[in-house]
Amino acid sequence: MLNEIQPLIVWAMAWLIIWYIVAKLTVHSAVKSARSTSVKQARNVILWDVNEKLAPALPWFPYDFKDMVFIWKWIDYLVFDGLASGHLKKIILLELKSWQSLLNRNESMIKNAVWNWLVSYEVFRIHS
Repeated sequence: MLNEIQPLIVWAMAWLIIWYIVAKLTVHSAVKSARSTSVKQARNVILWDVNEKLAPALPWFPYDFKDMVFIWKWIDYLVFDGLASGHLKKIILLELKSWQSLLNRNESMIKNAVWNWLVSYEVFRIHS
């Protein structure tokens, strides 16, 4: 009886070892791929942050660096076009994007608010 079961046990053990090795390799491959993707995304975010800060210094950038205020959240720059030279032409909410990037939900809502004239100027006074 033991001689009949022995080949089944050996076959089952071999199958389990093969299955374990395949599963281990699959998980290792998935972890390596996820790690690589994560590193690439982190590198792209850092490079884009640097690009956002350096773009206004480029010679072909359309606005004077002195007219720009870096905001970063939802709008990259507030541009007071011509203010440094004493002749304000217009105020621009400037969002810098890479070639393929799209506006996110918040950026789109801000763009629509500006296009629909839902922008105002207020003064808040603090009394002591």
